[in-house]
Amino acid sequence: MAAVQGGMVDAKDETDIKKEPTSDGFGNNHANDARVLTASPGSSAAAGNNKPAAGAPEEQQTLLAVLQFLRKNKLSESAEILRREAGLPEEVLNPKGSDSTGSGQGGSTEVDGEDASSLLSRVTLPTPGGAKAPSKAGEDQPDVNVVLSAYSQQGDPTLYEVYYSGLKKFIESVLDCHRAELSQVFYPLFVHMYLELVYNNHESEAKAFFEKFSGDQECYYEEDLRILSSLTKKEHMRGNETLLDFRTSKFVLRISRDSYQLLKRHLQERQNNQIWNIIQEHLYIDIFDGMLRSKSQIDAMSGSLAGEAKREANKAKVYYGLLKEPEIELPLDDEDEEADNEEGKPKKKKPKKDSTGSKSKKQDPNAPSQTRIPLPELKDSDKLDKIMYLKESTKRVRLGPDNLPSICFYTFLNAYQGLTAVDMTDDSSLIAGGFADSTVRVWSVTPKKLRKVKTAADLNLIDKESDDVLERIMDDKTASESKCLHGHSGPVYGISFSPDRNYVLSSSEDGTVRLWSLLTFTCLVGYKGHNYPVWDTQFSPYGYYFVSGGHDRVARLWATDHHQPLRIFAGHLADVTCTRFHPNANYVATGSSDRTIRLWDVLTGNCVRIFTGHKGPIHALAFSPNGKFLASGATDGRVLLWDIGHGLMVGELKGHTDTIYSLRFSRDGEILASGSMDNTVRLWDAMKAFDDLETDDFTAATGHIHLQDNSQELLLGTYMTKSTPVIHLHFTRRNLLLAAGAYNP
Repeated sequence: MAAVQGGMVDAKDETDIKKEPTSDGFGNNHANDARVLTASPGSSAAAGNNKPAAGAPEEQQTLLAVLQFLRKNKLSESAEILRREAGLPEEVLNPKGSDSTGSGQGGSTEVDGEDASSLLSRVTLPTPGGAKAPSKAGEDQPDVNVVLSAYSQQGDPTLYEVYYSGLKKFIESVLDCHRAELSQVFYPLFVHMYLELVYNNHESEAKAFFEKFSGDQECYYEEDLRILSSLTKKEHMRGNETLLDFRTSKFVLRISRDSYQLLKRHLQERQNNQIWNIIQEHLYIDIFDGMLRSKSQIDAMSGSLAGEAKREANKAKVYYGLLKEPEIELPLDDEDEEADNEEGKPKKKKPKKDSTGSKSKKQDPNAPSQTRIPLPELKDSDKLDKIMYLKESTKRVRLGPDNLPSICFYTFLNAYQGLTAVDMTDDSSLIAGGFADSTVRVWSVTPKKLRKVKTAADLNLIDKESDDVLERIMDDKTASESKCLHGHSGPVYGISFSPDRNYVLSSSEDGTVRLWSLLTFTCLVGYKGHNYPVWDTQFSPYGYYFVSGGHDRVARLWATDHHQPLRIFAGHLADVTCTRFHPNANYVATGSSDRTIRLWDVLTGNCVRIFTGHKGPIHALAFSPNGKFLASGATDGRVLLWDIGHGLMVGELKGHTDTIYSLRFSRDGEILASGSMDNTVRLWDAMKAFDDLETDDFTAATGHIHLQDNSQELLLGTYMTKSTPVIHLHFTRRNLLLAAGAYNP
């Protein structure tokens, strides 16, 4: 693997560069540039001279600023060593008539009583092209903050259009196969050249540059360009999140070696130091050997805030297999007794055991070890629930293209308080909604009503040794079809039931995640860690752990008995909008407004996968039941399918016309359901989408994957609501599809 990052190249490229003559333009003066670029792509010094003293005025300005900083902090010995190394004259540190302290006031910086700009003029060599050293006090002074900023003065502002136009003309003239790959550099170069102009107060040039070239950028960067267009003054750049994203992360481009060599040769021949400098500082070029990628292959992976993912980011081993199921004896089927038996509250004695439930599956070779992360022990109630699940699964409907699921839609009427989130329990007995009026409401969707636990005084009166103690502790006087939970001080954006149905989580704009008891219908804990709105939260498949993600760009892993997070997953460049646990609970997937999906290892906290390809913020994630695949949906209306083991996109489902808010695989993984703001539920043939894949297609070395445009073949059905956006989907244990949303008249 070869990569160019801040001037670093691989060994093969370094050999190529050493053979090239030093007069290739990267170490020589360039009249149009009015400056000297000291670093060629791989060399560390200007041609013919290794001393910084003979470098550009910007370099000497940097040195003077650092020297001034050292002197100001009474590090005179270090300053003297640096001066000697740089080959600067002694009067730089000890000018005549100076006092011993430096001062800087009102934007003007003085070194030892003398204006820094006059010192700069004494040690700066004349440069071709008429470049002048700064001479006015308070203007372009070598202040440390300026030196360390992302955008220093790079050259004549009037030439930016010339540079960009020249590169554009070159790329448009190359062969089609190279043009597709090299066109990737247009957008990041455009952004950084524009920001350089704005930063250096060339407002009119920046405006002209933006107007001329913004229309050439890909349509999926439209929102970013709209934000960028509002940055017209240097003052606007302070604290701007979009600018921060570009300054703190390198834009990743994946380019073949042949195309990269073509670009490098062009920039050397044209002596275009300006563009090369931006490539060095702000871009990460991930070079691969082999066949070039087509325009469609590149477009499929493009669109995120920071370009594509580096191939290295998706090479870590991921244990995507499922954990071995606990050995639970399945009781003999007795329909009469089962009808009377309420889930979780058995009144009958355990019947004779049947050996069919005790057959344990072999350990999946791709599964993590059972003890990789500590999981809660199974309680008796969990084991009983598992038995019920196994019984239900024996009656599960086998879905397929010729046998689509029935869909039951729950419509929230008169939801004037704004339905913002929905979740259902695994056994489909409860449904909860989060609302914009800060409340959480829980409904029973079975004839059985919701009841609270009796008061402490009443609990003392019951026989705790009786077989039906769980039934006796419930207060029938409190029975109702729904309960309302108050506690948040802002709209509720995320909601999740615990697997045992004893708790529900809610996340809110108020920056907290709350844990509610479904036995007392009170708030047990308020988890405070996020500083901004929390957009989503979800319980682990095994309970105990949960994950949350919010506007502060991080996801947090919590345990219900800890008030502080166990892990903080940081790496996204924008809001974390949705979170999902992998079926084996060892990994967490997060979708973000930066248009990427990341997979995090719960054990180490490391990011083990970065998926790019969406053209808008991601709002829906779903893992396949076998843990091998991930589906994602976004505001671009596309459903993308990912192979977790190989770290590659393997499918694209097009059909929705608005944001996709919910995705869910059927219990057997045969069908993928998607719910959207376009008021439709769509069913896709997931089995066919994955079965059509050939393992040979997974050339992870280059990231090439040929996406079939077969959305219409995979679409099994489209189901319209009257006027209800679909914000939640859920497959019951027997594969009935439940959907929910608020009627929008």
